[in-house]
Amino acid sequence: MITWSTTGTPAGPFTAVVDGDGAVLASGWTDRLDALLPQVSPALRGDCTEVADLGPVTRAVHAYHDGEIGAVDGVPVRQRSGAFLEHAWDVLREVRAGEPVSYAEFAALAGRPAAVRAAASACARNAAALFVPCHRVLRTDGSLGGFRWGLDVKRWLLAHETHPGRE
Repeated sequence: MITWSTTGTPAGPFTAVVDGDGAVLASGWTDRLDALLPQVSPALRGDCTEVADLGPVTRAVHAYHDGEIGAVDGVPVRQRSGAFLEHAWDVLREVRAGEPVSYAEFAALAGRPAAVRAAASACARNAAALFVPCHRVLRTDGSLGGFRWGLDVKRWLLAHETHPGRE
C-alpha cells in the first residue's frame, strides 16, 4: 500500500509518498499529491491513500527541520530509472550537509566527470527531494542553479544545513 501525507515545515508544506515498506517514492515542499506522482516511476506507482502521519518519515522530516540535519539520512528511498541516474541518486545521498558541490564535482563523484548535463538531469529528475539532497548541488560559479521546489526553499535548506536555527 502506498500512503502519503503533508506536514508543515518552516520551509513550507512538505508532502511525502511512501511505499508499504517505508521507502520514500517521492517528496517535496508542496501540499499537492499531483505535483509528486508524475515523478514516480510507473513501475512503482499504485493507489495512494492519504494518512495523517507517515511514522518514521514524518518524524525524520520534523527532526531535520528542527535542526537534526542527519535525521533524513537513514530513511530508505526507492527511485527507478536508468543505471546512471540510480547511481547518481545514491551518490547524492553521500553529499554532506553544509558541503555543497558543483554540478561538475557531482558528475565526477558519480564516476562520469564529462557528464555534467547528465548530473544536472539527475538533480532535475530526483523525485525524493530532501532524502536525496539535490539541493546540495550548485552551479560552478556558486550560484544556486535550479530547484523544483523554488530557489527560496533551496536557499533556506542550504542556510539551515550550514547554521541550523539561523536561516
